[in-house]
Amino acid sequence: MTTPLMDTTRRPDDAAPPERSSMQGFTAWFRKHLVWIGIGALLAGLVTYLAIASVSGAKDPRPLSARNPAPDGAMAVAEILGRQGVSIAPTDTLKDTLSALSGKDNATVLLYDPKGFLDQSQVEDLTAAADRVVVVKPRLRTLNGLGPEFRPGGVVPEATRVMEPACGQEDAEAAGSVSAQGSVYSGPVVCYSPRGNGPGLYAASSDGRVIVLGSTDLLDNQHLTTEGNAAITLRTLGNNRDLVWYIPGVEDVSATTSTPTLSELAPPWLAFAGPWLALVAVLAIAWRGRRMGPLVFEPLPVVVKAAETAEGRARLYQDSRSVGRAADNLRAGTLTRLARHFNLGTDATRAAIVDATAHRLGRPAPEVRSVLIDLTPETEGQLVQWAQHIERMEQEATAR
Repeated sequence: MTTPLMDTTRRPDDAAPPERSSMQGFTAWFRKHLVWIGIGALLAGLVTYLAIASVSGAKDPRPLSARNPAPDGAMAVAEILGRQGVSIAPTDTLKDTLSALSGKDNATVLLYDPKGFLDQSQVEDLTAAADRVVVVKPRLRTLNGLGPEFRPGGVVPEATRVMEPACGQEDAEAAGSVSAQGSVYSGPVVCYSPRGNGPGLYAASSDGRVIVLGSTDLLDNQHLTTEGNAAITLRTLGNNRDLVWYIPGVEDVSATTSTPTLSELAPPWLAFAGPWLALVAVLAIAWRGRRMGPLVFEPLPVVVKAAETAEGRARLYQDSRSVGRAADNLRAGTLTRLARHFNLGTDATRAAIVDATAHRLGRPAPEVRSVLIDLTPETEGQLVQWAQHIERMEQEATAR
């Protein structure tokens, strides 16, 4: 009898569905190219971030820029002035600024040069070309280009929060009080003085053509709405229909500007006094210089006594006037010997040593602590008296 063979032929109904086969193929392909997919996703995210940042970020990240919406920018002032009909032209170089001023008889220039790129002659050219110049927190070199009537006068004290105009200037009186921190300057017309008189946060020439503002808080977006900051800024910059917003850059550095040499900085009398002082120094060295004798050969190792080492260290402290260091060493030695005498151990605290010493001497603990711990000599005489005092106290505590 023969056993019928089993039919091992797969029937069409037993075949894997097409959807399952395609899913398995996609999974295999995904695992094979997983690294490249991750790199592509990372690059796509980076490109998206840069695109969003370029659209929504600050167009000009420099402080007090008319195109900077950040807290330290001044886009808010520029937007308000533009709505009031003031034409604003941001410039980055002196050449572009002078070109923007050409053909405009009534134009105001806002100059903010925090790094002092412009020299005195460039500031003078800019002042001559503009009808009105408003300089924000100028450095000394910039201030010199505005004329001898403007001088720095210090800074606004930190405790001063609000300042009143206290002057007869029309814009300042209309704006009222302001709140800002920065520098103060002296000039023909001074307003917002922290002391009520003297240099102020607002300084102007007698004809009003040159105005110096001593703080960026009056213009930046963060502090514009504080007190009368917006009022004084808008009235100062909105005087004319055209406003050139000038922030100098590295391109404005004059090619002829060079760092003065040491001989140029030295006073004229140094050429005569220098050789004489050098001769005196040589004679002083020859007179007071230590004359070394011949070398002495000594067999090694050399045994140095502890007393000699202590004396040498004491002389070093004396030469360097290290009174505090010497006192700390004397105090540490005294506390160590007292702790060893009272068997307090190496980890004994200062309070434990003071209590043991006070108990042995029969004195109040605060009295002993004031001598051993709290007292700090400041002069050499006080150091000697204090050392003698703690030495007597140690002898009395260890003698009983």
